[in-house]
Amino acid sequence: MSQVLIEDVFEYCLSEFDGLVIDKNWGERGIFYNPDKKLPKGVYVLTFKEKDGPNDKASKVNREGIYRLNLGISKKSFIEMFGSIPKRPAAGQIVSTGHDFSQLNQITPHPVYGWMSWVAVLNPSKETLAKLKPLIKESVELAMAKYQKKVNG
Repeated sequence: MSQVLIEDVFEYCLSEFDGLVIDKNWGERGIFYNPDKKLPKGVYVLTFKEKDGPNDKASKVNREGIYRLNLGISKKSFIEMFGSIPKRPAAGQIVSTGHDFSQLNQITPHPVYGWMSWVAVLNPSKETLAKLKPLIKESVELAMAKYQKKVNG
């Protein structure tokens, strides 16, 4: 199994979906839906975590060559994948799901934002990216709907 590079995910998303832009937020590179540039950043589709943060160390991203792809999906899809939505963790804590958030190439709830129906995967393979593609499409559709709400009031 060959690992997918961050640039491969960017290329896939930008070629597959209209209205997406690459930008940085909180020191992370991400893809946002912002077709008309009416919002300062746009609406998150996915992000890449390339280093541990003060409240987000569960994935141990500081290891050499490790990154985490983070993706917001619908509550329905999240529940289909994991059985339930975890409780919001206390400040500085992680969601309690029993997952090993430092395991490579495994789709898990996001260690901090799982309660918001975000999923995460460290260094996905091409096979895992293929599994993520329908979820990326769903995330784009969710971002499009949020964008419309924000710009149209």
